[in-house]
Amino acid sequence: MHSSSENDTQLEELLKFARDGDTIVVHSMDRLAHNLYDLRSVVQKLTSRGARIEFLKENLVFTGEDSPLANLMLSVMGAFAEFERALIGERQREGIALAKKRGAYRGRKKALSAEQAAELARRAAAGEPKAALARQYGISRETIDHNVRGYIDNAKLGNAA
Repeated sequence: MHSSSENDTQLEELLKFARDGDTIVVHSMDRLAHNLYDLRSVVQKLTSRGARIEFLKENLVFTGEDSPLANLMLSVMGAFAEFERALIGERQREGIALAKKRGAYRGRKKALSAEQAAELARRAAAGEPKAALARQYGISRETIDHNVRGYIDNAKLGNAA
């Protein structure tokens, strides 16, 4: 199942805001929760407040006055969604491993060359403002911090440029 941290924040807001009579429309069960346990918990919290939840892809509706069959369908369909997400992740990891063996997967391109990273680390260590360096190199502060740490680690090992 799927839910990013940004989606988690939005879900928390929804859980606070949902009221009796609201209808919550969700594209698919796997968009609402990380796993089956979370899905059941979210559906229970929302329906206990009187909200109605519609899952479009699965064509299911939950109101809180659901039959044992509806609860079974929630569990079965939620379990399938969780299983499907796990299979997708597994296939993705296998595909990446095969691409790495072929030499076709190299990961993300480096933001800076080795020379640029060394110069950046020296300038940051000399006290130049990191925000100004970030603007000059067109990178984020996090990239500067990462490069400075890498430069310091290499210097400790005697590998500095």
